[in-house]
Amino acid sequence: FIFAFSANAQHKTVEEVEGKAVGETVENFIATDADGNTFNLKTALKEGPVVLLFYRGQWCPVCNHHLSQLQENLDLIKNKGAKVIAVSPEKQENLQKTKSQTGADFTLLYDKNYKISEDFDVAFVPKEQLIELYDSRLDADLENAHSDNSKRIPVPATFIIDQKGRVVWRHFDRDYKKRASAE
Repeated sequence: FIFAFSANAQHKTVEEVEGKAVGETVENFIATDADGNTFNLKTALKEGPVVLLFYRGQWCPVCNHHLSQLQENLDLIKNKGAKVIAVSPEKQENLQKTKSQTGADFTLLYDKNYKISEDFDVAFVPKEQLIELYDSRLDADLENAHSDNSKRIPVPATFIIDQKGRVVWRHFDRDYKKRASAE
């Protein structure tokens, strides 16, 4: 009991996360995509800038709408030589649900153990009444849909990373309804 309590005490609230700042360097990461392929950020950056965004999960209607809008405007981003990568703490089977719900033709990554979200300082534990709402009304199943039972989700932030691995632009807003547009 004491171990479980102290482990959860380390997790941040939404007010405590700040998001990686413009000018900061991004650590390389390797993750599995919706199709089971391995994604390596360093390798992707050799091809051009990366637009990295975090979304809460396939259960989130605002996330699905945002990802669908990005898909509709994907050419605007690709024409600038950039690649879109969307990151969620949900397991691979839920990434597949997101792909089918949104038509996403860009990379969806499973953030196992919240490593990417923690590096970008976007992972937080929602208040208990929100978790109950997400689970009961939206079928989120936060405890089982993720790689651990911490029930953390990311602030739905967007970061543009240049080929040198630096954040050159970001949209970070704790209000989950406010998202970056493709423009």
